[in-house]
Amino acid sequence: MVATPTPKSTPLASSGMGAIPNQEGTAFRVWAPFASSVSVVINFSSEGTKTIPLTKENNGNWSTYVLGAKSGDQYDYKITNGSQTLTKSDPYSKQLVNSVGNSIIPDTNFDWGTENFTMPPWNELVIYELHIGSFNGTPGGKEGNFDSAIQKFSYLQDLGINAIEVMPVEEFAGAYSWGYNPAYPYAVEEVYGGPQALKKFIKAAHEHGIAVILDVVYNHFGPQDLGLWQFDGWSENGKGGIYFYNDWRCKTPWGDTRPDYGRGEVRQYIHNNALMWLEEYRVDGLRFDATAYITNVYGRNNDSSNDIPEAWSLMQWINNEVDSQQPGKITIAEDLRNNEWITKTTGAGGAGFDSQWSTGKFLVPVRNAITPPDDDARNMYAVRDAIYHRFNTDVLQRVIYTECHDEVANGKSRVPEEISPGNAGSWYSRKRSTIGAALVFTAPGIPMIFQGQEILENGYFRDTTLIDWSKLSTYAGIHNMYRDLIRLRRNWDKHTRGLIGQNVNVHYVNNNDKMIAFHRWQNGGAGDDVIVVVNMANRSFKNYNIGFPRDGYWKVRFNSDWNSYSSDFGNFLSYDTTASIGDKDGMAFNGNIGIGPYSVIILSQDN
Repeated sequence: MVATPTPKSTPLASSGMGAIPNQEGTAFRVWAPFASSVSVVINFSSEGTKTIPLTKENNGNWSTYVLGAKSGDQYDYKITNGSQTLTKSDPYSKQLVNSVGNSIIPDTNFDWGTENFTMPPWNELVIYELHIGSFNGTPGGKEGNFDSAIQKFSYLQDLGINAIEVMPVEEFAGAYSWGYNPAYPYAVEEVYGGPQALKKFIKAAHEHGIAVILDVVYNHFGPQDLGLWQFDGWSENGKGGIYFYNDWRCKTPWGDTRPDYGRGEVRQYIHNNALMWLEEYRVDGLRFDATAYITNVYGRNNDSSNDIPEAWSLMQWINNEVDSQQPGKITIAEDLRNNEWITKTTGAGGAGFDSQWSTGKFLVPVRNAITPPDDDARNMYAVRDAIYHRFNTDVLQRVIYTECHDEVANGKSRVPEEISPGNAGSWYSRKRSTIGAALVFTAPGIPMIFQGQEILENGYFRDTTLIDWSKLSTYAGIHNMYRDLIRLRRNWDKHTRGLIGQNVNVHYVNNNDKMIAFHRWQNGGAGDDVIVVVNMANRSFKNYNIGFPRDGYWKVRFNSDWNSYSSDFGNFLSYDTTASIGDKDGMAFNGNIGIGPYSVIILSQDN
C-alpha cells in the first residue's frame, strides 16, 4: 500500500529543482518569486489527486517533500498571485503527457550496462544530421520515433558515419515539428518516446560506434504551448515574466520570448539544461541554435548598441563547464556570421565553442559553383577560398556541408533538385551534387551531410514527409560513392591520412577549364599526402599536367565517374600516374592525370 502523501522536511528538498524522486517519495522545488502561494497537485496512481502546499524559501523558491509520490505519477503546480490562480507544468519537467499536459515524475533508473563510449577524435568526425520524426517512419507510414531511428544505426555504421546530430527533441507543441520551438527545454518529446527512449537511443548509437550531438535552443523558447510565459503571474509591459526579458531585448524572429540571460535563476536554468544532456543522457556534444540571436537582439555582428553582454558570458560559462567536466565532448555554434570570436577561447575573450557551422564561407560558394546550368557561371576562385577558409587557424573550428535542415527548406531545395528542378535524378544532378559531396569530405573542416543526402533525396525538407528509403535501391551506386568518400575521409585503409590533417594547399586553379586541385596532408609523406582534383566542366581531360608534392607512383583511390556508381557515368580512365621532378604549380614535381566531366579524383601513395 502506498504511504499517505505527506509533506516532510528532508535534506533532499534542499538541493535541485523540479521533481526529484527517491525510494520513499519525491521532493519538489519550483522558482516562483512573485507567487503568494504554491501547491503541487499530484495524481497518485492508487490514491487519486491530492493538493499539497509548498513552503516558501527565502530565495524565490518553493519546496516540499511528499512521501509516496513516485515515478510515473502526474503532477502540476497551482500558483496564486493576488487574484490570479494559475495551473502550470513544471519548468524542470523531464517528461510530460504532452506540451499542454501534466508533468510526470521521472524515472531516474536506466541500465547503461558496461558502456564506456569515447567520442571519436574531432578530426575523424563525420556527422549525419537527422530529424527523428522524418528519418525513419514507424509501421503504417507514421512519423518516426527513437525506436524507429535505432533501426537505421547498422546502416549508418556501414555508411561510415561516426556521429549523428539530432535536431531538437525537447518537448514541442503538437506532433510534428523541426523542434526549434521548445515548450519545455528539460522534457523529452513524448511523441518520440520520452526520456527513457532517448537514453535507449543514445546507448544504441554508442554500441554502433556513433556519437550523438544534440541540438539545443536557447535563443528563444516556444512560442507555442509555452508554460514558462508569465509563470508566476508577474510580468512587465505585457511580456513574458520571470523567465524572459520584459523590455526591448525580448524581441526575436520567433516571438518576444528571449530568455533573460542576466537573471541568475534563468542563467542557471540554461546552464543546468546543457549539462543535463551531457551528463544524465550521455550525449557527446551540443549544437547551439542561432547563437547570433543569443548575443544580439537582431542577430548582428558589430552592433554593440544591441548586444547582450550577459548572453556572451553565459555561453562562456557553459563552454568552460563542458571543457572542465566533460572533456572531449564538443560544442558547436550555429552562428552563421563568420564570427571568429565564437570559437576563440574564453581566455582570449571568445565564446569558447569548439566549432561552428560554415554557410557563407563554404556552403554558399560551393552550391553557387555546382548548381548553375552554365559552366561559365562557376567561380573556381570562390571554391578555392571556400577550401582555404578556417577560423583562428584551426580547420576543426568549422563544420562544412552542402545540405542541412535550413538549406533544404525555407524556399530552398536539396542540391540535386536545385541542379535539375523537377528531375533530381538526372545525370547532371547526380554528377554535380556528388562534386559537392566530394568537396565536403576532402576540404578541411568537420564534414556533415543531411539525412537522405547519400541516396539522392530530393524536394525540400518537411517534418511531415518521411525519407524515401526506396531510393537506397534506386541510387545504390550514389550511396556507395558516399560510403567510399567517408572511408577515405576517415583514412580507413591507411593511405589518405592527409584528409584528417590541418594542412591544405590549393595549388592549381584554372577558371577557364573549371579545374581545381589541392593538396591535403597531416605530416606529409607516403600514405599521408593526398591530391584532390575537381573538374567542374562538362568535358573530360586525358593528359592534364598538375603539380605533385612528391615524386613516384600515385594511385587513384577514388574516381566519381566510375560507372559502378551509376551505369550512365562515363568510367573515364583516371589512371594511376608517376610524378617526376620538375617545378609545377609551386611544387617540385609534376604528373599527368585523366579526369571525366563533372568529376572528382583522389590520389595518394602507398606507405
